Amino acid sequence: MAISEEEFKKRLTPEEYEILRKKGTEKPFSGDFWNFSANGTYSCKACGAKLFNSESKFASQCGWPSFDQAIGAIKDSNNPESAVIFQDDSTLGMKRTEVMCKKCGSHLGHIFDDGPTETGARYCINSKCLNFHKK
Repeated sequence: MAISEEEFKKRLTPEEYEILRKKGTEKPFSGDFWNFSANGTYSCKACGAKLFNSESKFASQCGWPSFDQAIGAIKDSNNPESAVIFQDDSTLGMKRTEVMCKKCGSHLGHIFDDGPTETGARYCINSKCLNFHKK
């Protein structure tokens, strides 16, 4: 069942709505999860879809939570099991790849090819887009 924009507005705070549905960005070093290391799973705040496992999180010092892979995807969202989808983003005069929740299409952040792990990926994700579920 598709979620209407009115329902998203009811579920989310105005700041969360701006980031998830209007493709905003939270200030670096301001979110709950940029410097967080508990064991568990991160899900989409808008729809509840599981997105990232804590095992894929790493400290990148960029000010946002960073992961080296999403559930079902490293740098390829063509896998039918992938929790995320990618879209070219040329806003702000930059060429980037946007990461969105596959289930509801909400904006999560961006993916870069400068990660320190063997995947080479750095998913740079807004904390406001995530809920955490401790193992």
